[in-house]
Amino acid sequence: MAFSLRKNSERGVVGLDIDGRYLAAAQVDSGRVVRGASLELPAGLVRDGEVVDPDGLADALKSFVKEAGLPKSVRLGVSNQQIVVRVVELPRIEDADERDTAVRFQAADAIAMPLDDAVLDYQVAGYAEALDGTARMQVVLVAARRTMIDALLEAARKAGLRPDGIDLDAFALVRTLAKASAGSDDDESARVFCHLGGVSNLAIAVGTTCFFTRPLSAVWENEDAASQLADEIRLSIDFYMTQPQAKAVGEVVLSGPGSSDNDLVNSLADQLGIPVEVAAPLGQIDSSGLGPDEDPHLYTVAAGLALGASA
Repeated sequence: MAFSLRKNSERGVVGLDIDGRYLAAAQVDSGRVVRGASLELPAGLVRDGEVVDPDGLADALKSFVKEAGLPKSVRLGVSNQQIVVRVVELPRIEDADERDTAVRFQAADAIAMPLDDAVLDYQVAGYAEALDGTARMQVVLVAARRTMIDALLEAARKAGLRPDGIDLDAFALVRTLAKASAGSDDDESARVFCHLGGVSNLAIAVGTTCFFTRPLSAVWENEDAASQLADEIRLSIDFYMTQPQAKAVGEVVLSGPGSSDNDLVNSLADQLGIPVEVAAPLGQIDSSGLGPDEDPHLYTVAAGLALGASA
């Protein structure tokens, strides 16, 4: 357990990562983590990234808030099997209302859940020109089952928190670790980001744009963790490569507590046959606001959630 949210700074946005094993909060201002706090989470409150005991989680959050002096307004993240991310191509549409209508119509076919039961969002990832010269746009669709989101919000609000945004952990992960491209995305390869925490999460991105994500079932402490992770990464890459305008994958980037296991990292690199890099836990974010006894690997997602307020 570690608490170091210092009450002498009210600047910046707080990202709160509700991992299956721990809570981590990071307040980020001007590219620097100015405050951070983490707390081990009791078992049985969150399973596979989903809240299964809202009252129990609310109690844990309330205690965390009180002990850490955490501001009430936070940005939350989610990562579980109740989230679908798909990439679709559409004719380029400049009018926002017309674009929203077209995206929702396309989502009905692309997303394998009733849209009335889902929270839907999207972002335009890029533009291209078809062979016949017509302008096209690439859209990343995100749908999350509403009941899952409601359970998370219920726990947070019972704890006295005011969620001012919900983001995907995968987007936060990429936001923290992706290196902004110095040139065109057309010349850039894709990267696989694997965050090995209580909930292990995978994202595939080109530059700072995430095109694919999934939670991983492999547990990184298992004896066969490297083999299981390698299989899941290969399957994820294969699926990503079926998407329109997919880029070849150039490397795998590891983060989270599991990335400090050198044997796991080396074995994974041998099995995948592509470079495997262990990321600096907070990427290019200044981590000097964290206490010397804190593990910065716990804050990768939380910092990215905080950065999402200005994304």
